[in-house]
Amino acid sequence: MLDPDVAARAELFARLALEMHDAGGVEETVDAVVQFALHALDCSHAGVALYTKGGRPELPAVTDPVLVEIYQPQLDGQEGPMMVSMRECVEVLVRDTASDNRWPEWSEMVTELGVRSVFDVPLVLGPDSATVGVLCLYSKIPDGFSWDDKAIAHILARHASVAVATARHEKTMAAAVDARKLVGQAMGILMERYDVNADRAFAILKRYSQDTNTKLHTVAQQLVDTRKLPR
Repeated sequence: MLDPDVAARAELFARLALEMHDAGGVEETVDAVVQFALHALDCSHAGVALYTKGGRPELPAVTDPVLVEIYQPQLDGQEGPMMVSMRECVEVLVRDTASDNRWPEWSEMVTELGVRSVFDVPLVLGPDSATVGVLCLYSKIPDGFSWDDKAIAHILARHASVAVATARHEKTMAAAVDARKLVGQAMGILMERYDVNADRAFAILKRYSQDTNTKLHTVAQQLVDTRKLPR
């Protein structure tokens, strides 16, 4: 017979998989991960930091405003356990912020906020993949993460990595479809107004895009909104 604790955790992971599958986007996906972390792990706060295209982390979901105070000094100074985990793609454990001396100013500030232990786990898709982000877990007690907590955190991080990558891909694909529809609408306006074929209409849009150093979908949006080509 399956151990009740194991069965309960298996049910939680099954529910998490369904919630992430049904999530409407990146923020909803991350929120599902954060809420799961609070239920499945012995932590007081949880959050996720994600890499953006510009290389600067963003904070799409946190369970408490205090986490912004924990994150921001790391983002500003590029130092701290979260930044190490993200840059080096390694887990970082702070057993007690009151005695850890790796980031003294940050540790002192976090201790004053009532957080005593930290466990940051990188979100990666595979051994050769870049870091997607970091799952950040916090406890109000020193050495607050057990071996089981760490094992579950790694499983959760792997789930989160795949879910976030999928959500981002779907968002990119949706944006591409929207852009194609917009360009099609703009081409239709040009074809009707100037009695040109589709190839000629697209060439006009492309020329204006190049001459004005403006993205094609932006030129198309301006034409659809104003019924005029940009100067």
